[in-house]
Amino acid sequence: MKRNRNAGILIVDDLPFMRTAIREILNAEGLTVAGEAENGRKCLEFYYRNPVELVLLDITMPVMDGIETLKKLKRMDRNVRVVMCSAMGQDKYIIRSIQLGARDFIVKPFKPERIISAVRKAIG
Repeated sequence: MKRNRNAGILIVDDLPFMRTAIREILNAEGLTVAGEAENGRKCLEFYYRNPVELVLLDITMPVMDGIETLKKLKRMDRNVRVVMCSAMGQDKYIIRSIQLGARDFIVKPFKPERIISAVRKAIG
């Protein structure tokens, strides 16, 4: 299904302070944050109503983890652009997410410039 994407980035992380930190990094670079979600189910609901140019998706979350969310996003829109976020030591999840079509991954704790480079690379 071909979907028109709206400008902006959807931040998906179960930790409010992490969403805030990422939003501030993106805003400081002049990038638009289209929305935030605290779990995979809310991410899917948001994306269905408002497909965005990029989803920043945490791997470890309650309700629906990032791997399952990525699979469902890809079924919804095979061209969805996703950058995964993971804690150190989650290499098997990083590899799996790339196999499933994630464009890149950011390992927490991250440096702001790493987020910006991953986002710019993913949205071209």
